[in-house]
Amino acid sequence: MSEVSYKDGFRTARWADLEDELDRWEETGRIATLWWRDDDAIRGSDRLDRLIAIAAGVPISLAVIPAPADAQLPEWLAHPSRAATPVAVLQHGWQHTNHALNGKKSEFPLGRSRLAVASDLAAGRVRLTLLFGARALAVLVPPWNRIEPSFLPVLMDCGLTGVSRVKPRPVAHPVPKVAEVNVHVDLVSWAGDRGFIGEATALGAISAHLRARRLSEIDADEPTGILTHHLVQDEQTEVFLRHLIALTRNHPATRWLEGTSVFSEAVYPSQ
Repeated sequence: MSEVSYKDGFRTARWADLEDELDRWEETGRIATLWWRDDDAIRGSDRLDRLIAIAAGVPISLAVIPAPADAQLPEWLAHPSRAATPVAVLQHGWQHTNHALNGKKSEFPLGRSRLAVASDLAAGRVRLTLLFGARALAVLVPPWNRIEPSFLPVLMDCGLTGVSRVKPRPVAHPVPKVAEVNVHVDLVSWAGDRGFIGEATALGAISAHLRARRLSEIDADEPTGILTHHLVQDEQTEVFLRHLIALTRNHPATRWLEGTSVFSEAVYPSQ
């Protein structure tokens, strides 16, 4: 879970505004890349099934919590009824447990021992690889999108070559040999009723991030990331996602990326 919204240049918007922004990308001959991350997966469920059905072939990067992950989840995802939607698996920490003694929640906070962090990260990587094989990418999604920066060099030692948090990345590689690709628009109102943030707010955040990329105010190569949480997703969010998918699929200047493309440097790290 997280509290994320794109603030820089933020405004509310309409569907026509998003389409206009995509038209501007088309006018410059560029492709507006998007990606979709869904957090807190443990097992197959009606809610996750519905999310995959809504995606209708749009790739999803599923952040799975390794320790409690159901051993049947890989088989569930591989069912022919879900085969049309590419699903990559990312590592959502280890147990999604808060170890922060004070302040904001974090599984990997300042003050936790480096050895304990490395043990959790390595265990998570091993478990997901055993369960999912090549579907499990070497990418960490820290619970609550937080990890003490001094622990980032530990990732490589644990078999992880990518990290995904929130907000526009300051740099593509926070530490050597670790690629970062974040999400930018969380559709859940965590500070409110944990329902949908609202159509105008979501469209404003997406449009603002795309505009900032187009104008090179932020890293233009970082795809615009949409974050969902299937366990708390409501009907309004589902309606929004269906509309977003329909609009972007029909626009020539957009492309939804599979997890292996989003984290190509993590999947195929340079030697």
